[in-house]
Amino acid sequence: MSRIGKKLIPVTSGVTITVSPANEVVVKGPKGELKLAVDRDIVIEQKEGNIEVSRPTDQIRHRAMHGLYRSLISNMVLGVTEGYKRTLELVGVGYRATVTGQEIDLALGYSHNIVLQLPKEIKATATAEKGKNPTITLESIDKQLIGQVAAKLRSLRKPEPYKGKGVRYQDEIVRRKAGKSAGK
Repeated sequence: MSRIGKKLIPVTSGVTITVSPANEVVVKGPKGELKLAVDRDIVIEQKEGNIEVSRPTDQIRHRAMHGLYRSLISNMVLGVTEGYKRTLELVGVGYRATVTGQEIDLALGYSHNIVLQLPKEIKATATAEKGKNPTITLESIDKQLIGQVAAKLRSLRKPEPYKGKGVRYQDEIVRRKAGKSAGK
């Protein structure tokens, strides 16, 4: 049996979870509300302040979804209570970012600025301190959405291995390569 799927999901105070007959899970908490459509074969039950996810058989399809849906629901509970935060660094001369409302304006060394429209569920801030690389901080209650937006931002100028320039996650380590070596 799936080790992750067997674990119970603790429901903290202030969080309500409702499961509709159509197997749609709605998680409401202090930071917002998230919904998830769960496969009809997976059973979700509330027991003594915990959520239990179980599967009907040991088919490969059921085993694959068991741990997945348990993790997704756990991430939803964590998202509506604490939220998620992702920080990206812009490493390079002249790289800048400005946030106005739901738009990020990025200067990443191209001949033009890149303007990216953010989903309404994500809140972004950009900071630029003297002597440090500019940073973009993304906050949301949806872990999947914030990861997708952060990956999109990173893909605009991936970190290159020779000088280390580009958009990278704050905790990311870029393996550096040696440049050209002198001839004879």
